[in-house]
Amino acid sequence: MQQVVTAILGGGQGTRLWPLTRERAKPAVPVAGKFRLIDVPVSNSLHAGIDRVYVLTQFNSASLHRHIAQTYRFDTFSSGFVNILAAEQSLENRDWYQGTADAVRQNLRRLLESDASEILILSGDQLYLMDLDRMIGEHRERGADLTVAVKPVPPREASGLGIMRIEDDGRIVEFVEKPKEPSLVEHLALDPPTIDRLRLGAAPGELLASMGIYVFRPEVLRELLDGTTTTDFGREVIPGAIDGHRVFSFAHSGYWRDIGTIAAFHEANLELTATVPALDLYSADRPIYTHARFLPGSKVNLATVERAILCDGSIVSGGAVRRSIVGVRAVIREGSVVEDSVLMGAKRFGHRDDPGVPLGIGRDCRILNAIVDMDARIGDGCRLVNEHGVESADGDGWCIRDGIVVVYRGAEIAPGTVV
Repeated sequence: MQQVVTAILGGGQGTRLWPLTRERAKPAVPVAGKFRLIDVPVSNSLHAGIDRVYVLTQFNSASLHRHIAQTYRFDTFSSGFVNILAAEQSLENRDWYQGTADAVRQNLRRLLESDASEILILSGDQLYLMDLDRMIGEHRERGADLTVAVKPVPPREASGLGIMRIEDDGRIVEFVEKPKEPSLVEHLALDPPTIDRLRLGAAPGELLASMGIYVFRPEVLRELLDGTTTTDFGREVIPGAIDGHRVFSFAHSGYWRDIGTIAAFHEANLELTATVPALDLYSADRPIYTHARFLPGSKVNLATVERAILCDGSIVSGGAVRRSIVGVRAVIREGSVVEDSVLMGAKRFGHRDDPGVPLGIGRDCRILNAIVDMDARIGDGCRLVNEHGVESADGDGWCIRDGIVVVYRGAEIAPGTVV
């Protein structure tokens, strides 16, 4: 694994996650109360013994740079690193990244100059724990040119993913990016004999979807990208590689969520509050690494707390918290009820002499089905509940996306506001 290099795709403008990406790159978005999205692929890579990691970004990368610099510091005698590769102009190329494949192509020289045995490509907006070393091991045993991590999904999700058909040995023989025709989806669906033969753990009618996780032989990656104009792995590179290369699948049976939209991000966070969540954040063997903050423990003052995650430095005084994430340094004041919500917390503790509305949630508030971004200030008596059930709306310091109320980073919501 020491010979493998990881490239993490930081994504584009993150428009589907707006306004969480209004002032930060997608991989820098806080998740699960105390982590950043970038911590997930980096941790998976490090657990596999792969410690040469590049992160490819181009939008709002300042906070991501800061987080990586403060978090991932390797021993003096180690060759490991986590480096940012931001989009830049060169004599050969003056364009920004046009897609996943284009981002890798523009950084191909840096990825290949380390004489890697394999190039591992990960996405920066997914939540999962995965044995990447086992995937690379199977890639080597099969003599594969390209291996794609796959997971069974129901037909309703097919139109948003890359769907494939495979042979009994796991070789991919057909790949369709985001199929929408019902007849094509039916053609690609798994039948019971195939499920039994391949031991996929899928239900009849489900399909095999790409997880956006790839292992390439370096020379094959160069051949597929260098001198071409392809921009996307799923739409162009993988379908074009099937005929002339050994392209295999690697089945992942564990938890995996693509959290590229507000609705998916909200639900993935709330799933972590289950009594026994599908993603085990309490595993001693596979922790998710993040910036060490050295904060005091959470404080609860006469409050009702049900199925909630309270992160370091948070304070809950009175009221109730139900099925919610309470982030670092988040404050919920007397009489407030927070339910089915994600509070990202704050970068610092509030002070009594701070002007205006104090940091955190004020008194006697009702926060339902919401995401409250970092350093937000919500005044006393606010009701952020989307009481009219609208799918999309915009207001002063807040918006509604996918029916979820989102309070902007650093926004101040006046006392008594009703959304």
